[in-house]
Amino acid sequence: NKPDVGSSIARQWLDVDKVDVIVDVPNSGVALALNQIVRDKGKALLVSGAATADLTGKACSPNTIHWTYDTWALANGTGNAIVKTGGDTWFFLTADYAFGHALERDTEAVVTKAGGKVLGKVRHPLNTQDFSSFLLQAQASKAKIIGLANAGGDTTNAIKQAAEFGLVKGGQNLAGLLVFITDVHALGLDKAQGLIMTETFYWDTNDKTRAFAKKFAERNRQIHPTMIHAGVYSATLHYLKAVEALKSDDGTQVIAKMKAMPTDDPLFGKGTIRADGRKVHPAYLFEVKKPSESKGPWDYYKLRSTIPAEQAFRPIDQGDCPLVKK
Repeated sequence: NKPDVGSSIARQWLDVDKVDVIVDVPNSGVALALNQIVRDKGKALLVSGAATADLTGKACSPNTIHWTYDTWALANGTGNAIVKTGGDTWFFLTADYAFGHALERDTEAVVTKAGGKVLGKVRHPLNTQDFSSFLLQAQASKAKIIGLANAGGDTTNAIKQAAEFGLVKGGQNLAGLLVFITDVHALGLDKAQGLIMTETFYWDTNDKTRAFAKKFAERNRQIHPTMIHAGVYSATLHYLKAVEALKSDDGTQVIAKMKAMPTDDPLFGKGTIRADGRKVHPAYLFEVKKPSESKGPWDYYKLRSTIPAEQAFRPIDQGDCPLVKK
């Protein structure tokens, strides 16, 4: 999770091990650092896990593609939907690094544009164990929605502790702004039920996604794929198609070829990659099922709405990406 450590590992890979492409990078601070290193060295970066929308905004690069989702898409999906269904006052619980700040910024913009109000916000360190002081501030704000602008263990810890404090029983609701199916599995449906989240992939969408999930789970202790896993598979597949078509692994040229070729794979279907490096596909607003609604392990989501590809990501002219011609 440390940009300096991530940078030194990446330099070792690129300079010594002669790696051509780096894939995933699950931390926004690390991804922003690698974004520059990869650009300087003319290699390729395919981002799945890191969420900051700055990767296709002011930090966009001809050597980077941002595949799976980003903070703008998460905010747009979850923030909009919740305000429209009456969740119009918010308090943010935000992870204090690049990702959390971007997610808070993008969600606050969506909430206020939709007519909601932000009553307060508090920032917590990455990998916080005890959320009590932060949750008490959120409770005292009397906001209808507590927006969790964090991820992974921070999100699951906050949700568990919010249940212990009786926040939801007291009439407040939690909005997980970045929640993965593995988080829901770790929490259990009794604690996670009713959570609303935006994702770009769900294993149980169609026959192709179910077939992938079956193969993935067999090799992964029955753990089902998240959208990050799906994005890594899909981005790598498209990269290999571009290398094959180009007959070259020059990073800058391969990324340009990836943008020129339409995308098509079993997990995301058909899509495109924009000039700013943003891969475009639909997003989905899901609600976590009640225990009584689930047919078994990993049957956790019900679809509330589909956000079409052209509405799912920030409009290309609003990102201030220097690669986009005005």
